[in-house]
Amino acid sequence: MRRFLRNPVRLVPFAFLVPILFGTGLLMARWATVEHQHAPVVTALFTATSAVSVTGMAITDTPNYWSGWGLVVITLLTQLGGLGILTVAALVILVVSRQLGLRNRLLVQAETAEFGIAEVGRLLRRIALTVFACEAVMTVLVTGRLWLAYDYSFGQALWSGVFHAVQAFNNGGFALYTDGLLAFSRDPWVSLPLALGAIIGGLGFPALFEAVREWRQPTRWAVATKLTIWGSVVLLLVGFAGLLAAEWTNTDTIGQYDAAGKVLASFTQIALSRTGGFSVLDIAALQEETYPLLIVLMFIGGGSASTAGGIKVSTFFLLAFTIWAELRGEPDVTIGHRRGATASQRQAVTVALLSVALVTAGTMLLLLLTEGVRFVSALFEVTSAFSTTGLTTGLAADLPAGGQLVLTVLMFIGRVGTLTLGSAIALNTRRRLYRYPQEQPIVG
Repeated sequence: MRRFLRNPVRLVPFAFLVPILFGTGLLMARWATVEHQHAPVVTALFTATSAVSVTGMAITDTPNYWSGWGLVVITLLTQLGGLGILTVAALVILVVSRQLGLRNRLLVQAETAEFGIAEVGRLLRRIALTVFACEAVMTVLVTGRLWLAYDYSFGQALWSGVFHAVQAFNNGGFALYTDGLLAFSRDPWVSLPLALGAIIGGLGFPALFEAVREWRQPTRWAVATKLTIWGSVVLLLVGFAGLLAAEWTNTDTIGQYDAAGKVLASFTQIALSRTGGFSVLDIAALQEETYPLLIVLMFIGGGSASTAGGIKVSTFFLLAFTIWAELRGEPDVTIGHRRGATASQRQAVTVALLSVALVTAGTMLLLLLTEGVRFVSALFEVTSAFSTTGLTTGLAADLPAGGQLVLTVLMFIGRVGTLTLGSAIALNTRRRLYRYPQEQPIVG
């Protein structure tokens, strides 16, 4: 345990690979499918990876392919994956905050200051309590609605409530309905709790805990918390306005709804598109101009140390502030009366550019392995897999085994790679006793 706490980053890939392989074995059992046949290796591996990485992308008709026991396995893998992400993230932040030295330690999330290495258990219990409390609230609301308004039996309503609550908070996207949550796109008692659960789960425990603790004085929030909270609000509003405008007259999505239905469906779809992966609209029927909007939102993802994927909200907005400072000729990047650390700016650029490279490479591989696929569709599926969002236009299910394996690898890298990379960069921070002469190359 002590060795793990010194450098937990080395064990991150194995911490996710073991449950993926174990889940693959379980999903290949006869009792895991409706027809009591062994699921193909690629199908089981893809589904297990999607569950553990809390992506939620499916290449099968989830409710009609997997049996009740198979769905239980998917639920447990999703819950295990979500708690594993938060646990590893908590440990990494604790370790990083105590290895950077006093000067840089002050720049780390304020939430971890009250916890020491010896108090890891208390921090993890607090995280687990938050997870289960949020899931319980969603379960009660969804179960009650399905039981009272949709003629579900109590057992059916409870199972659906538990399944979708676990998927929502952990930012998975598996659903018990063939068309996702399309049937509930205009029902605020089902769609809104799940959307809000995905938003909360996608904020990350450092930002969430500090925002709750200092909710009366948001000006005292750490820079990372401000970037995550206010950045998420901006992305939600921009995405909501963009999708509402693009799809307003599209009768295949929200064009058939009244004004209130259009607003509700647009908001919940954007909230779930950034991190959650549920679909309350037919993704394959969206307007062409909507896809770039969703691709950008998926690529950005949610908050650091959360169940969401992507390059993270704080990374994106730190880059935005860096660009703004450069355009204005400012010597420092200023965020809320604080200077952004130069090391953080370099780390943000590194994560963003490597992520762009991975998405580009994945898109090229998908196009090479599959004939007749549109570039936008391939880019959408690859971005969704890498960002562990889980939305799909239906292309993933139609891909050959090679294409599905590409998405499987991207889901694993998207979950493990960004966390490992960011942590490794932070832990590798060191101060040299000398500096070379400075030279300014021509840019542009």
